[in-house]
Amino acid sequence: MRRYKDFICKECGYRSPKWLGRCPSCGSWDSFNEEGEGPFPLVKPLKEFNGEKVRRLKTGFKNLDEALNGGLVEGQVVLIFGEPGIGKSTLLLQVCDRFSEGEVLYVSGEESKEQVYLRARRLNLKGDFLFLAQTHLESLLETVLEVKPKLLVIDSVQTLHSDRVESSPGSVSQVRECSFRIVEVCKELGTCVFLVGQVNKEGNVAGPKVLEHVVDTLLSFEGERQNFYRVVKVIKNRFGSTGEIGVFKMGERGLEEVPEPSEFFLKERLHQPGSVVYPYTEGSKPLLLEVQSLVLPSLYSSPQRRTYCFDPNRLVMILAILEKRAKVFLRDQDVFLNVVGGVEVREPSADLSVALSVVSAKVDKAVPEDLIAFGELGLGGEVRAVHFCEYRLMEAKRFGFKKAIIPKGCELPEELKEGLEIFKVRHIKEALEVCFEGINS
Repeated sequence: MRRYKDFICKECGYRSPKWLGRCPSCGSWDSFNEEGEGPFPLVKPLKEFNGEKVRRLKTGFKNLDEALNGGLVEGQVVLIFGEPGIGKSTLLLQVCDRFSEGEVLYVSGEESKEQVYLRARRLNLKGDFLFLAQTHLESLLETVLEVKPKLLVIDSVQTLHSDRVESSPGSVSQVRECSFRIVEVCKELGTCVFLVGQVNKEGNVAGPKVLEHVVDTLLSFEGERQNFYRVVKVIKNRFGSTGEIGVFKMGERGLEEVPEPSEFFLKERLHQPGSVVYPYTEGSKPLLLEVQSLVLPSLYSSPQRRTYCFDPNRLVMILAILEKRAKVFLRDQDVFLNVVGGVEVREPSADLSVALSVVSAKVDKAVPEDLIAFGELGLGGEVRAVHFCEYRLMEAKRFGFKKAIIPKGCELPEELKEGLEIFKVRHIKEALEVCFEGINS
């Protein structure tokens, strides 16, 4: 049988079938090392692979299972990251305590057994799972091969170090080596793995990009430490759809599930200028969020543009569109934008809601309380169609909303229009006309 050799960049993990002097991915010189050899894999037509029903293992949290498309798959490797102190360790300790599919091993590289015990007692956990305080990779893998757990939690992967790599823990080489070997062993055993990843100052996963590629699922744990709500967002999932979310509430006994996130985020909403409801979805489960704006005369020569949970550069673009295409002048106004709930909104379908919210605050006139809006804005002021229109409207209808401003290009079934007054618009000026003059607030 033919054999092959791989050369891998020790800085970024780039693979090449031959040795290269300079890595085409990260630009490092003399960074390629040979990483063994092995047989070519057997190939055959895809139709000859007989697919079996995938067995899903429950985490003990219904919201988390739904976000993971039904639960964990045997051998699935999940990387969860978030700001320090947001509750990643708390969530995973509760998952370990609720997991009932077999032996569980929790490995801590950042906290001692006394610290973890005190936290578990505060959370009122049973504590039947196994615990190990270890940062040495080879010793950890020996324990995993001996115990053969069904669930392994490593908090965090940046604290591990291997004897094979001569660098400090947390370095690019160490993180790459440790993560590859953990994945290799756990895939062979069929062990589900949660890896806790640290974040850099930009809020992204710290360490080499290969860490995100080697795992099956990437979870972002979002929220503010000062607030009690937390959001788990699926960024990548090889066993299901991305964009799914699970909402939790931080209490005295740890994280509690929020069964109706839309109701949870809207229950304190006041009907006032600057408030618009936006149906957010990047996956199959919509979520109703409140977009708030505050517009004030600027006291400085350069007006402020401040956002929370929304891209400030996109807000600047929306303000430019309003001024050029709708004659709403904000060049001497400070604009503050907030997405209530701490959910980071990145999809362009929020553009129309943001624009209506800003104009509402500018003219000091509230939009109808039972109105939702969504759509992407082009630079010409056109309102472009977005995905999941039907799901967004179904969620709004379920919570009693009666009016919706949506893009003209959205195709909807006739039964969805019953009990819902839908305004299809092509341009931002049409949306403003409908919202502030065509409807009595």
